[in-house]
Amino acid sequence: MIDSLSTTLSQLRNRYFWYGVSSLVLMFGAWETGSRSEQWFGFYTPSLGALPPPDLILSTLFHMIGTLEFWQNVWLSCVRVFVGFTAAVVLGVPFGLLLALNRFFHGIFFPPFEVFRPIPPIAWVPASIIFWPTQFLSIGFVTFLGAFFAIVISVIGGVRLIDVRYVQAARSMGSSRLDIFRRIIIPGVLPSIIVGAVIGIGITWQVVIAAELISGGGSAAGSSGGLGSFIWNAYVTGGPEAETHIIIGMFSIGVAGALSSELLRAAGKWVTPWLSST
Repeated sequence: MIDSLSTTLSQLRNRYFWYGVSSLVLMFGAWETGSRSEQWFGFYTPSLGALPPPDLILSTLFHMIGTLEFWQNVWLSCVRVFVGFTAAVVLGVPFGLLLALNRFFHGIFFPPFEVFRPIPPIAWVPASIIFWPTQFLSIGFVTFLGAFFAIVISVIGGVRLIDVRYVQAARSMGSSRLDIFRRIIIPGVLPSIIVGAVIGIGITWQVVIAAELISGGGSAAGSSGGLGSFIWNAYVTGGPEAETHIIIGMFSIGVAGALSSELLRAAGKWVTPWLSST
């Protein structure tokens, strides 16, 4: 409790923290001014003038967070991201280690991996809808692909960054392959796994929203739910609050993605304490 309080106080004394706060205040201030320029100053601001002002968005958001439908959409997107991302970590980390450490495995599986890696995850959406029996599985598969390739590439790069002299020294002292793997390879590759996971979770949020947009189709009967469908339905339905709902959905995605990345970074500091101490 005391440590967390001291960390918070030290962060509040950090000038770079206040730089970030100032940039956000300036951004929303410019947005508010641009949105209301015609009302306040008598001239129209291109782009910003077409957006609803932040105070209107906040008032709508405060009303919306009290509804069950909004949190159901947030929950559905979070579950899909969690399932797809967890599967990507569980399968991607050992797959990347095998590609990096086993020449036979690398020779067989790396060429097809490189062929599939440049294909955007969004391009898999139509195929996944066809081949998977439910929307949950099809969207989960696409979100899995979004994080899988980033994690595998990070793991391969992390293994290659390990100084080979550590391995040679361990072998000269009689260490077994299992000991080298546990005490050198795993600690050495952990920072790269965290970096790949942070990149992967960001891609996963982008992919899940696009998959919900496409698979939902904008119709109430075929809607897959989630923040992507929330944005699409607001666009299709139209109405005076359509733009406000779209922006709320966009900011909800941004906040959820930022929180996910921060949680992973915090987990990374916990599993790699030797990095924070240097």
